[in-house]
Amino acid sequence: MIEFERVSKIYHTREGHKQILSDASFCFEAGHNYGILGGNGMGKSTLLRMIAGAEFPDAGQIHRRARVSFPLGFSGTFHTHLSGRQNANFLARIYGVDPNGMSEFVAEFSELGPYFDMPMETYSSGMVAKLAFGVSLAIDFDVYLVDEVTEVGDARFRRKCSEAFMSRMSRSDIIMVSHNSHTIKAYCDRGAILKDGHLHFFDSINEAVREHDRMMEE
Repeated sequence: MIEFERVSKIYHTREGHKQILSDASFCFEAGHNYGILGGNGMGKSTLLRMIAGAEFPDAGQIHRRARVSFPLGFSGTFHTHLSGRQNANFLARIYGVDPNGMSEFVAEFSELGPYFDMPMETYSSGMVAKLAFGVSLAIDFDVYLVDEVTEVGDARFRRKCSEAFMSRMSRSDIIMVSHNSHTIKAYCDRGAILKDGHLHFFDSINEAVREHDRMMEE
């Protein structure tokens, strides 16, 4: 379970303050896959980074009673002057995984070929996403955080990612951000909408998608 206790988060922009969360308390229960919806700029990716611990709230506490992945699609996970292999080895040591076994898995899954041993600053955004998928799947997380990157690559690679996640869902949960309602429905059984500093939960993913579509039409 992941619990937010009276969490607030504000971004400062040229236009003024942007409230992501305001004294918000909620939890993501174990055994469910959540799809997070919301308009552009509402702070969905920021929410994922806070869940991961990559970004801190301005107030309140976040309790993680699970092993949570870094957000897939968040390039800040990697050191761009290192190669894909070096990044994989570094993360293996952090998470207590065999570096050799992890590198072999990531190299095969990501299909980066010779780029796996080249600095990540030479990678395209799609290549970074492929590496992120490979690294995350090489580690047994209780909760996987996914930020849009299920759409990366060609149709064959997307099927490969989908099959891998479907396999992991038998023993792990997913919290996903996506603008694609079909993707959300394929992976998630519960939904939440981030709006005006609050995360509104729905027991049905279909209900959440319908409400989100209605809000976007207004």
